[in-house]
This record gives sequence, structure tokens and C-alpha cells, in this order.
Amino acid sequence: MYSSFRWFGENDPVTLEYIRQIPGVRDVVGSLFELPVGDVWSVEAIAELKETIEAAGLKLSVIESIPIHEEIKLGRGDRDRWIANYCESIRNLGKVGIPVLCYNFMPVFDWVRTDLEHELEDGATALEYDEEKLSNFDFSDGTPDMPAWVKYSAEELNELLSAYQAMSAEQLWNNLEYFLSKVIPVAEASGVLMAIHPDDPPWSVFGLPRIITGIEGLQRLVDTVDSPANGITLCTGSLGANQSIDMVEAADVFAKQQRINFVHLRNIQHDTEKKFHEAPHPSEFGELDMHAIMKKLYQHKYEGPMRPDHGRMIWGETGTPGYGLYDRAMGLMYLQGLWEGIQKSNG
Repeated sequence: MYSSFRWFGENDPVTLEYIRQIPGVRDVVGSLFELPVGDVWSVEAIAELKETIEAAGLKLSVIESIPIHEEIKLGRGDRDRWIANYCESIRNLGKVGIPVLCYNFMPVFDWVRTDLEHELEDGATALEYDEEKLSNFDFSDGTPDMPAWVKYSAEELNELLSAYQAMSAEQLWNNLEYFLSKVIPVAEASGVLMAIHPDDPPWSVFGLPRIITGIEGLQRLVDTVDSPANGITLCTGSLGANQSIDMVEAADVFAKQQRINFVHLRNIQHDTEKKFHEAPHPSEFGELDMHAIMKKLYQHKYEGPMRPDHGRMIWGETGTPGYGLYDRAMGLMYLQGLWEGIQKSNG
């Protein structure tokens, strides 16, 4: 397993220079945020991103992510056009030599939090989710300003929400399986490993269906197309938000099958079943046993990329919510220390 770090481009306060100074980090997780959803990612655009990162002495190892057009998720008549674009983007990633593509299949919205600056006892702030506060979101002017959310007008958003109201979880599964049947052969031929990200949180929000919510759903996904290119992102914080999921078991199940293509490691702490905040990475500060999870990855010889996930804002830092420098860098040092200890204790 090797360490990587998320970078949000030239406007990210966490610069490539800073990332380069984190011990053990030579790999970057990047994206092309300015491209409209559904557009083909050109070889030239991907290569320019790669060259920018390489000029800083780093390597672009993961794209997170190429968003999937809602017409694909809805399974509507012109989905094949958008899937063809997606396949071309995958081919172009392969041509530029990008080995891993993290993506998700969440309808309309990406990850959801109800507070981006929840204050902890020590004065740090963290992301928080509280199911009871979902009704506070105001959709009257379109998509609210939330990280990773596509901006839709009020009219566009209402149309999408209405379309999904008539969709069952099984219909969404059918549309995902159709998508996988088209893109996984292309990914395999292009040398790109697909890594679906679990729904975050792993249950329905705003009345929308969500299906990548646990071990059973992830198993159905990898069984849909039997290929190493059809894998998962093991995100401990996303799956771990469902307290009925044993994250050590999840790591064991999918690492044993060699279907983990990317890993996000972070910790969380619940107040109630559907109210949680994101905690410091070490096991003692949250509910997840990071050491046990990483032991399963080692046991089954996981050799792919890992990155620390959402961190707190500490020491007066401001920036992209969940993606400050200091706490994620400290978390990564902890994770690397665990990994070194596991390696050395196993000879």
C-alpha cells in the first residue's frame, strides 16, 4: 500500500509544495473540476494536470472522480451517448497512464453533511451529519453551496428530484449494472482500475434511492462484471457511518477477493444512529479500529493507493471543508506508522 493525498487544483490552499513536504507522500489524487458533467476528458487536459503535478516532484496516481451524468443513473433514452463519452474519458486516462479512477453512483447529490464547521470540545471543527437537520436545506434557488455537489438551477433540480421519486432501488441497480457492462471492458482494456465509492452516508437522503450502502451491495457490484477493473474504494468513514457494518469484516471480504482498488481511511464518532461527526484518525478517538482494518489489507497483500480522508480544521486553518492540510497530514503520519508496525511485526 502506498500513501497519496487529495489535491483540488491550483486554487487549493493546500499546495503541491506542501503535499511534497509530507513524509512518504509522492502520489496525488486529482481531478478536472472545471469540466461540465458528461464532457469527454481529453488526453491534452489530463496530460496537463499530470505534468503540473509531476513538475512539483509528485505523481498523479488516482482521478477522483469523473462524475456520471444523471441521464445514465436515470437510465433515460440518451444514456448511451453519455456512456460513450465516459468510455472515451477512461481510454484517455489509460493513454496518459492514470491507473485508478474513483467514482460514485449517488443520485443528484454527492456526500452530504448538515454542518461543515461542527465545533468539537477541543475547539477544532469537523464535518457533521444530523438526519434531523436535512430539512434545513433550501432548494428554492437550486443546489445549495455544498462541497462536491453539481450546481443545478431550481428548475433542473426539481426535474431531477421528481424523476427519481418514481425510481426504485432495484431500477437504480439495473442502471448501474448496464453502465458497468459498458465501461468495465473499456477500463480493463485501457489499464484503468475502477473503484466505486460507497454512498455517503450509506442510506437514502432527501427521498433519493441509494444502493452502494454496505457489504451486500458492494458484493453485488463486483459480481456484476467479473474483472479486476471492477473494484471498490474502501472508505471506512462512509461505510462506517452505518453502525451495523463491521469495517474489519468489509476490509477482509474485499481485500481477500483482490477487489479493493483504492482506500480512504478516516474515523467517525456517533451521537445517535444517524448523527455523527468526523473524528481524528487514531482508533482511540473514534469508533473504528484502524489497526485491525489495516492488518486485513496487509494480510491480503493490498498494494494500491491509500489516502487520509476528511480531517478536522485545526490551528486556525481555513480551506475546503474536510480537506485542510494539518489534520490530514497528521492522520497520514499515524496511518503510515501503523502500516510500518504491521509490516515489521510480520517480518
